[in-house]
Amino acid sequence: MSKADDVKGLIQQRLDKALVAQQPLARKNVERLRRVNPGDTPQELIRRLDRYYLAGVTASGGASGAAGIVPGAGVPTALADVMLFTEASVLYTLSLAEVHGMHPEDFERRKLLVLTVLLGDSAVGALDKVVGRTGPYWARRIVNAIPMSAINRVNKVLGPRFITKFGTKQGVLVLGKQVPLGIGAALGAGGNHVLGRLTIKSARSIFGPPPTSWADDDREAEVPLGLDDH
Repeated sequence: MSKADDVKGLIQQRLDKALVAQQPLARKNVERLRRVNPGDTPQELIRRLDRYYLAGVTASGGASGAAGIVPGAGVPTALADVMLFTEASVLYTLSLAEVHGMHPEDFERRKLLVLTVLLGDSAVGALDKVVGRTGPYWARRIVNAIPMSAINRVNKVLGPRFITKFGTKQGVLVLGKQVPLGIGAALGAGGNHVLGRLTIKSARSIFGPPPTSWADDDREAEVPLGLDDH
């Protein structure tokens, strides 16, 4: 097995682990933010998630860019950056799902939701081909409506596409990080900032407009009273 295959395998493993570990964390994340910011509407809370996500991935990119000047450290550091970006993107996407009232309990549905957000138009094209176009905002259909047979088929297409496409984007950043301290940090942070903004833009088109108010559910008792008035 080549080194490239090893790296792809590591990224795939990290994605799969994040899809399992981040699901309960996303739910707790949204519950905590609602407790701390009881006046937030769903739209306002999503803006908070956007800011936290973008700040986090930008900071991790800057750190890996700075570490890129260490002889022999650039590629492993960049790989760690890919993994951190992947984990942050999974948590961000699943947190958005919670705000939208979607709870993708099935692993394959969670995977397709995250891959669709991260791959954007490429994923939508694959969904159109396998499922057929049924209108905008794929997220709710992925979580609730698309048959599992179709979910599995699309995941088999998008999984390798994610590894290749995302790795290629980060591969460009690896080259940029092998430069003097300061310049490398700026390139690393700037690259992740761009990727983060693209992810946020893609999430908007996949999830659609946020709910206008908080829906009642079995976790309402954990949220301060009065939220439904916002």
